[in-house]
Amino acid sequence: MTAPSVADYRWLVGDEAAPWLDARRFETDQLKLVTQLRKELSTERAALVAEQIRLRLRATSKFPHAGRMFFTARGLEQATDLNTAAYKARRFTARGPLADLCCGVGGDLIALGVCDQTTGYDADEPTAIFAEANCRMLRAAFPGGFHACAQIATADARHVAEVDAWHIDPDRRPTGKRTTQVELHEPSAATIEALLAVNSNAAIKLAPATDPPSAWRERAEWEWIARDGECKQLVAWFGGLTRDVGTRRATALCQDAIRSFSGIADDDVSPANRREYADRLGRFLFEPDAAVYAAKLTNVVAREFDLISLHAGGYLTGDVPHVDPAVAAFEILDALPFDVRKVRALLQARHTAPFEIKKRGVDVDLDQIRKQLKLEAEVDPACSLILARCGDRVTALLTRRLTSTVT
Repeated sequence: MTAPSVADYRWLVGDEAAPWLDARRFETDQLKLVTQLRKELSTERAALVAEQIRLRLRATSKFPHAGRMFFTARGLEQATDLNTAAYKARRFTARGPLADLCCGVGGDLIALGVCDQTTGYDADEPTAIFAEANCRMLRAAFPGGFHACAQIATADARHVAEVDAWHIDPDRRPTGKRTTQVELHEPSAATIEALLAVNSNAAIKLAPATDPPSAWRERAEWEWIARDGECKQLVAWFGGLTRDVGTRRATALCQDAIRSFSGIADDDVSPANRREYADRLGRFLFEPDAAVYAAKLTNVVAREFDLISLHAGGYLTGDVPHVDPAVAAFEILDALPFDVRKVRALLQARHTAPFEIKKRGVDVDLDQIRKQLKLEAEVDPACSLILARCGDRVTALLTRRLTSTVT
């Protein structure tokens, strides 16, 4: 099969392809789908329609309107979900015009499109075609709400010189293998630095585990953003988009709540301000949102709620049952040195099976642990078995979850 042409991609986003996309939108058997489509379409167009149906089904967790959008496999994987993009776009609302460089299929571009002078750029022509189609679809569905457009171009200084602020999502896998080294991204750190020299009002989207260039560390505000308990991205805010230069921020988007913590990384906290590790368990165990762990701000959360860490980057404990959308709370029912046989005996005596088994700072396979426990009792949705490092040993904690916002 030859590769689809640009004309094929333009056909896909047009009215002609719509009947095939709509008629088979719930088909999950790809072989059956392609076989049916090839009776009516060319091999290339049949493959494009089949892939689009598959990707739309996968995209529903990120985009509520996925059934009318267009995706590439890589574009969907790297795209910012609509909730996270909307949160990020709040920093741009008083600004314009805007540019979204390396816009991909338009996750951030769609949210930035609340400004009527937003333009997206992507060097890959099919991707730019999809981004433009996605913006066009949302403009039609929500008149007056989305104005963004997409163009095919590489990111260069001309684009950032002509706008008030800009966003960029560099490709983290230009050679096919994902990397967290900004020097190996496309555009590279050197290219992005040149863009910053022209216009410093920028937001750079990175992977949560990225080790940023040293030249950026004190010039940006660093924000780790999680949605529904999973850390999705790190954003480096520069220039007029920063709120507090040099600060680390962890933001949890929890259903209807937005919760942020900011401060100094755990490793950089002075001895005078560092809270000692717990020498005993309190009545409750606490697990901050994934963004807090990614940003290394557990000490900030511990101080705010008067809690103590069990170990570096681990769970927190205390005697007061705090309730917060970004901090899961568990009442400790039993605690014992971790041994599979003893844990199994405890669960059998209680006639219960935990809904979830969690760990932090413990090198074990949770799927294997669940098999070894041979759980037969009815699952208790509020019961959690947590393996935590306490000092130099691993402790098994049978708990009752008090909040359910963090998974």
